[in-house]
Order: sequence, then C-alpha cells, then structure tokens
Amino acid sequence: MQLQEILYSQGFGTRRVCAGLVQQGYVTVEGRAEDDAFAEFEATDGLAFTVQGTPWIYQAKAYVMLHKPAGTECSQKPSTYPSIYTLLPAPLRQRPNKGAVQGVQAIGRLDQDTTGLLLLTDDGQFIHRMGSPKHHVPKVYEVTAKHPVDAAQVQKLLAGVVLDDDPKPVRAAACEATGEHTLRLTLTEGKYHQVKRMLAAVGNRVEGLHRSRIGELALSQDLAPGQWRWLAPAEVQALRGGK
Repeated sequence: MQLQEILYSQGFGTRRVCAGLVQQGYVTVEGRAEDDAFAEFEATDGLAFTVQGTPWIYQAKAYVMLHKPAGTECSQKPSTYPSIYTLLPAPLRQRPNKGAVQGVQAIGRLDQDTTGLLLLTDDGQFIHRMGSPKHHVPKVYEVTAKHPVDAAQVQKLLAGVVLDDDPKPVRAAACEATGEHTLRLTLTEGKYHQVKRMLAAVGNRVEGLHRSRIGELALSQDLAPGQWRWLAPAEVQALRGGK
C-alpha cells in the first residue's frame, strides 16, 4: 500500500492532503523520515508512524474503548452537551467509510448523565453484532439509587417489570445489591432509558448510572473519564464470541 493511501485510510485527510504531509516532511515511518508519498509498504499491520508528531499504529478497522464522562452526548450533532466525539483525535473522526458517515461510530448510546464503558468502531458488521437484540450481549451497570435497595426490589427486577411501552415484562439477567443504595444490574436488551425505568417500576429512582462491562470486556480501571484506548485483537475476538 502506498504511504499516502495508508495515511488516508487512517483518517489523516484526503489523498492530496496526505501526499502533501509526506512531501513536506511531516511523516516518519518506523522512526525514519519519509518524503515519498508513493513509497510502497507490503506489511501494514502494526505499522508505526507519526504524522506531525502524532504517533499512530495502522489499524485496518478501528475498535475503541472510551470512558464516557458525565455531561456528554453520544451524538454527532449534540443538542445541549458536548459530543463524545470531541474526546477522540481527528483521525478517528475522519476515517473514510463506505457509508455516508465518516469515522468511528458509537455502538449504542449512553444518556448524557451516564458514565462508563462505550465502544466505538468503523466496522459495520461489528456494530450490528453488538447491537442486535438476538445476540443478547450482556451489559453491566453500577446503579446508585435514591432510596435504599432491598431484597424485594432485587427480586422484582429479576422476575421482570412491565414498562409503559410494552406489556411484556423486562427482566434483569442478573441483579445484586452492592450497598445500601447501590446495585449491580445486568441487561441483555437495550430499551430507551431502560435502567431508569426499571428502577422506577420497583419504586426507586436512579441517582447515578455507570456502565462497567460489555460482554467479557470490562472498563479499564486506569482509563480516566474522557480517555480512550484501542481494543486488543483478543478483546475484539472475545466480543465477537470467539469468532
């Protein structure tokens, strides 16, 4: 693959812009300055380069973990709060895609006041697999409730509660009290405001909500709110169910 094509595929601009970055001496590959935009690289997997001082490693597809902070919206066009996409570097937002939308996309959404694990990718099949209800990917939430959490509430959440838009009961896949006002709730569905509505259905109220896990993937403890990191290939494979 030509160097200008490598930069273009990673979101560093149009092919013309990428060629210009190389020709002007703004690019190094594996620590060596490179000024030939048409230089060919046979092995691109794991190729390390810098663009205007920004280190990067070639990723055929981008799979990203973000620690979503409170007060942000999972939208490209936020209405009130800043977009979570502003927390990502420009190349991740500009990666070319076959569809009309560029860059990585969030898999599902978290409310503006909800924090925790958010996955983003430009792999459409991966988005479908993770978001499809038929795959029942479990998502774990740490809930802080306004009123004390008792055993009866936990049992009701496990047995199923009826929400106002569906007569079919919605059940927690797992639920346990972790403190007087806290519980850990595991869901395999993704209904609108589901955790908040489920807590309301058992006579309580969500005061704080944090997603700690999706499938086998837990939010990295060393990832501060607003920070992101690449997913390792083994993590992506585990989320795919080992496929």
